[in-house]
Amino acid sequence: MKKIFTIILIVIVGFSVSAQQDAMFTHYMFNTLEVNPAYAGSRDALTITGLHRSQWVSFPGAPKTQTLTLHTPILNQKAGIGFSIINDRIGPVNTTSFYADFAYRMKVSKKATLAFGLKGGMNLMTHNMTDLKTDEASDPAFMHNVQSKMLPNFGFGMYYYTDRFYAGVAIPKLLENDFAANTTEGSTNLASEQRHYFVILGTVFTLTDEIKLKPTGFLKVTNAAPIEGDITATFIFRERFWLGGMFRTGDAVGLLAGINITEQLALGYSFDWSYLNTTAKYNGGSHEIMLRYDFIYKNDGKIRSPRYF
Repeated sequence: MKKIFTIILIVIVGFSVSAQQDAMFTHYMFNTLEVNPAYAGSRDALTITGLHRSQWVSFPGAPKTQTLTLHTPILNQKAGIGFSIINDRIGPVNTTSFYADFAYRMKVSKKATLAFGLKGGMNLMTHNMTDLKTDEASDPAFMHNVQSKMLPNFGFGMYYYTDRFYAGVAIPKLLENDFAANTTEGSTNLASEQRHYFVILGTVFTLTDEIKLKPTGFLKVTNAAPIEGDITATFIFRERFWLGGMFRTGDAVGLLAGINITEQLALGYSFDWSYLNTTAKYNGGSHEIMLRYDFIYKNDGKIRSPRYF
């Protein structure tokens, strides 16, 4: 009975997290395009970013998420386009999303830009109950074949930024897809997506000639789930290394570290521990690794000023 209870718990957690909460990232400040399409092209380069997150290590069926995003300015810096792939696995449930992004940018002052973005794509959900181990061999309750459902979705966002500040709001998935019924009309069952609302912001302060402080914030709101807020403070040393701490409301604390290997290539790592989560005593924390590369478009092949966001 204990094993059966554990299996049922994993399935329920898997479906509910997948349906009601998009994947979370400690490196949210490096994963902006996945949330907000208006971010596309804002780094003035063709930027490719990869992220991998292993959540609640050592906990059976724990989430594992990967994202790959790329974006670039077009039309003489007046617009941006992007593309993102997100793969999220929780227990026997796997969700893969493919999205294209478009942003229109306008100068609102000499140093500030306001962008409006649209996002559209497809979500593929697959679940295989036969992956679960049960006490009884060939238990009919867990002998379902692999089932896949693909449904469209779209979203929008706004993004305001300067060299030292940014703020944005977005709804990346407007449709509340019901994968159980295979329709774009939402419902209250566990296989129905919930609409998420995101607010992001950050800035940079110069403390000394060699040290800067970059505080950032991330707020996620959705129905049937607690409001989640992340607050992060990162110290940047000599424009090359960074080290910081993160606090997630009602859930976790964490550390981030990284290095700008070159002007174009950055590598980051983070660890967070869900000290308030009910799974805290059963897991070894969560790990993330981030890799980003900028293909510079400047005529002289150099970055004229550091890009903090």
